[in-house]
Amino acid sequence: MISLYRPGGSLLHRMSAGPKILGLAGVAVLLSVWPHTGVTAAGALVAVIGLFALGGFGPRVWAAQLWSLRWIILFVAAMQLIFAGPAEAFVTTVRIVAVVMLAGLLTLTTRSSDLIDALERGLRPLRIAGIDPWRAAFVVSLTIALVPVIADFARRIREAQRARGVRLGFRAVVPLLVMSLRHADDVADALSARGIA
Repeated sequence: MISLYRPGGSLLHRMSAGPKILGLAGVAVLLSVWPHTGVTAAGALVAVIGLFALGGFGPRVWAAQLWSLRWIILFVAAMQLIFAGPAEAFVTTVRIVAVVMLAGLLTLTTRSSDLIDALERGLRPLRIAGIDPWRAAFVVSLTIALVPVIADFARRIREAQRARGVRLGFRAVVPLLVMSLRHADDVADALSARGIA
């Protein structure tokens, strides 16, 4: 399991994983279905940044998270500008960034083992359908943890472009896809070696 957890004694660190997961899910749903304006979407992002402060993380941490999302931000913003216009592009992009940053905060303040245990307890009803709750919980927690990893791949690609003096723009998606698939293979091999997959 990839762990991005940073030890700390903040309120968010002391909270159990279950309420934090429910909070993330609730905020994600709220940001998705609530009819936001530019002001309310920006307010949601500011609130997320406030939660980083509550978790004991200064501007350096949340700014790094924001910076690691820059390619996602540019891609989403560009697509929304083309198909929905400037106002909707701003609202949609800010909403997505807020949810992804909140997921990052969850992984920073929650141990992987606690995350999996909480998800497993919540997914126990899936046994009726023949689904192993532990495996389902592991997949969900691994997915959450991989969001910042993929963002870091994008950062490394950009740094490599700068070192070569290359400006690939959106063509950087190709090496990002290759790195992501290679990493997925490595994770699958590691899981198979441990008898998990």
